[in-house]
Amino acid sequence: MADLCGVIPLPQLVLQRGKDASVRRFHPWIFSGAVDRIIAPAEPADGEVVAVVDHRGAPLGLAHFQPHGSIVGRVFHFGDTALPAPDHGFWAAKFGAAWERRRALGLVDDPQITAFRLIHAEGDGLPGLIVDYYAGTAVLQAHSMGMYRTRAVLAQALADALGPRYLTAVYDKSADTLGAAADPAAPNGYLVGEPPADPVVLENGHRFRIDWLTGQKTGFFLDQRDSRALVGHYARGRRVLNTFCYTGGFSVYALAGGAAHVDSVDASKGAIALTDANVALNFPAEGAARHRAFAQDVFEFFRRPEVAADPYDLIILDPPAFAKSRAARQRAEAGYRRLNAEALRRIRPGGLLFTFSCSQVVDRELFTSTVRAAALDVGRPVRLLHYLGQPADHAPSFYHPEGEYLKGLVLAVE
Repeated sequence: MADLCGVIPLPQLVLQRGKDASVRRFHPWIFSGAVDRIIAPAEPADGEVVAVVDHRGAPLGLAHFQPHGSIVGRVFHFGDTALPAPDHGFWAAKFGAAWERRRALGLVDDPQITAFRLIHAEGDGLPGLIVDYYAGTAVLQAHSMGMYRTRAVLAQALADALGPRYLTAVYDKSADTLGAAADPAAPNGYLVGEPPADPVVLENGHRFRIDWLTGQKTGFFLDQRDSRALVGHYARGRRVLNTFCYTGGFSVYALAGGAAHVDSVDASKGAIALTDANVALNFPAEGAARHRAFAQDVFEFFRRPEVAADPYDLIILDPPAFAKSRAARQRAEAGYRRLNAEALRRIRPGGLLFTFSCSQVVDRELFTSTVRAAALDVGRPVRLLHYLGQPADHAPSFYHPEGEYLKGLVLAVE
């Protein structure tokens, strides 16, 4: 094993006979039930790099070890020949390849788009790592101890892979994702560079101020870029309701698309402040005349008498994940059904519903059947116009269907 890892042999995660098929099919998760034994002087630490081998000792790749839970290893390199060491150069090569994939998508050097996802975990062969790019600042989030323990090296590798023309700062926001597992002596902060003077990005020509310090996730929901554009396409002349609006992305696109009026609703006062700021950033003269923002629970907003009296022409439902585990899936299904029924009651005939789920454990088939049940509860004819999902910079690995987390439907309501 010395040839595989450099100087010191790596611990070996030995799989049971017949349990290596998924790894050979490039699925990056090693489940505890597939492991026969660990060959090492002591059990590897959480996040330590291990060599994954089959029952005969044939190497399958490298993984970050996780001693707790059903997933005990996350494979970040498949293969058994000329395996590079997971050092600065290894990570820089991974980041450089991901950057070139975004260039091939037309995202790099597009004057209308200065924000996109650079690393999408398993989709880019780096399970446990998210990196979002905001006009020269990369916001890094480690979702595994392996990536967390390596984040200083990752940040410098990012800077070297992209170069000073494209990258001036790397901000680590891993404490938000790892919680108590994160080092309390190493809170969120800049690992490379300094804060930009004005953190404003462009998305399809629209301007958004990004708050990666205190905002949700990395500061902006980049995965809805394509769906926001579709809302803009359909918005002309319509009264639009954007629920769970967060920073107002859908609202800005609807206004730019010619919406007659847009109402934005979110329970968070901070989110409403960001929405108002982004509307003003794009429509300084007349945006306020066509836009209102409400810091209120969405279900409470639906119960307002004026909402029932004056239905909307287009409603957007983009709630946070209703279920983060399979145990919560049934409760999530009930929540989606109730939410969609409330919205369908408040759409004019001929109106549109954009509805989404970002719950990974609620697959597309379950989400579609749940929304269909909501439509039957309301008793209105509905046609399906579009299936929606993640944009190309959030592409999952074809061998890892669990990475397809975002589902959306566009429904025409009679």
